[in-house]
Amino acid sequence: MKELFRRLFVEPTTNIWLQLLRYGFVGGVAFVADYGSLFVLTHYVGLHYLWSAAIAFIIGLTVNYLLSISWVFNKNRSAKPWVEFLVFALIGVIGLGLNELIMYVATDLIAIHYMLSKLISTGIVFCWNFFARKFIIFN
Repeated sequence: MKELFRRLFVEPTTNIWLQLLRYGFVGGVAFVADYGSLFVLTHYVGLHYLWSAAIAFIIGLTVNYLLSISWVFNKNRSAKPWVEFLVFALIGVIGLGLNELIMYVATDLIAIHYMLSKLISTGIVFCWNFFARKFIIFN
């Protein structure tokens, strides 16, 4: 059991399925940061949900980046880490665009509550982010 835990969660890996599992955990942590920030910024701060979603997405992106480079992809860091982060962020910006579009369509056009819209958006953007980052940055 201890060896399985080490293999799944501790040892570096290039196995795409283990990376996807780890990225799921990272995505969960980033989602809590993102979703919690969305709720706080909209409900308590009073920002419009799309502004809150953009800010919350950036918070989640930062959490995701830090955990991805340190634990998920275990790749030798780029000689230019700022370029790596720039590409990571660009993929995230595309994800943000998808997030905003999906939330707008679901909330304003289909009349789904913004918190449920966020859940729908999260699943789609999660897939985009993992595969784009895996094959563009950490391949």
